[in-house]
Amino acid sequence: MQQIIALIIIAFFLSRLFWQKQKKKINANEFVFWLVFWILAAAAVILLKWIDRLVAGLGFSGSGIEVLLYLGVVILFYFIFKLRLRLEKMEKDITKVVREISLNSKK
Repeated sequence: MQQIIALIIIAFFLSRLFWQKQKKKINANEFVFWLVFWILAAAAVILLKWIDRLVAGLGFSGSGIEVLLYLGVVILFYFIFKLRLRLEKMEKDITKVVREISLNSKK
């Protein structure tokens, strides 16, 4: 039952993704990224028993869903780190542009 609910939720997000692409609210790169993400999520839900066996074969004590959750958290922290770096670069660039505009307007 949980797998069916998860697949229904994934189908909803896929439909929203296609709707946003059709309305041109996201670009092609974002569309492909999220399409691959949701397809991999659906595959993970469908292949959960196989993932459980793989995880047990690798010697982990948790179930496959726990390992996927841990992996997801690690990936999210990586994305947050990359986003923070990009935001810091943008702040430096904005400061540089404002400084140049300010110096040029005084002359």
